[in-house]
Amino acid sequence: MLDAAKTEADTLLEVNNIEVIYNHVILVLKGVSLSVPKGGITALLGGNGAGKTTTLKAISNLLRSERGEVTKGAIVYRGERVQDMSPADLVRKGVIQVMEGRHCFEHLTVEENLLTGAYTRTDGRAEVMKDLEMVYSYFPRLKERRKSQAGYTSGGEQQMVAMGRALMSRPETILLDEPSMGLAPQLVEQIFEIVKAVNEGEGVTFLLAEQNTNVALRYAHYGYILESGRVVMDGPAKQLRENPDVKEFYLGMSDDGRKSFRDVRSYRRRKRWLA
Repeated sequence: MLDAAKTEADTLLEVNNIEVIYNHVILVLKGVSLSVPKGGITALLGGNGAGKTTTLKAISNLLRSERGEVTKGAIVYRGERVQDMSPADLVRKGVIQVMEGRHCFEHLTVEENLLTGAYTRTDGRAEVMKDLEMVYSYFPRLKERRKSQAGYTSGGEQQMVAMGRALMSRPETILLDEPSMGLAPQLVEQIFEIVKAVNEGEGVTFLLAEQNTNVALRYAHYGYILESGRVVMDGPAKQLRENPDVKEFYLGMSDDGRKSFRDVRSYRRRKRWLA
């Protein structure tokens, strides 16, 4: 398990006690800290509005476009403070975010979308085309649809396009935001299997934000659970899956059997974790 390797020497990305404020008044993140080991899959979990997407955008420096800013703390990548870098500079350092919502250039073909991911590269067309074939090996469906206009492909195919485009930049780390959103269960499994294959085959590090705690903890090595802009629990994925609070509030299970999240009073969770 990679959690045993969560040492300082193996840490690729560190988020140290950051606060994020929108519009100079709305405090969204309240002292979030996490570390991402090189070569691992780290999950950022929690319900809608917990602060997962804001955390990813803080790392990738996409907050300014939404009038947000990191007002306290530090974000460090490979030992270098990066929170003042531009998103383009971060891509050149090997950090790229796949946005929530499967953003594609709808008027371009699938293959044209993928090739836009290589715009920062300077290693020549032959290497780019070699990586295009690598992407097609992980996403054979995209090879079948490569000449199709991206706007007319399915939601699952568009998620694959977004992930494949990120791979074309030769990233070291991918920040993956809500990959399961809006997808059928069988497609969710397929997407996470591809994440696992890319992680193992290409050595790409993943930090993924996901509401589907059940599937995320089956594929991740380590997890952090956010609630109301704070980390309320973290640990190896296997331990989180077996934790009674996680079972009850996020996996829909309790000692009394299956329980709906909607049936649980949120104050009990806050009282137990944030006291």
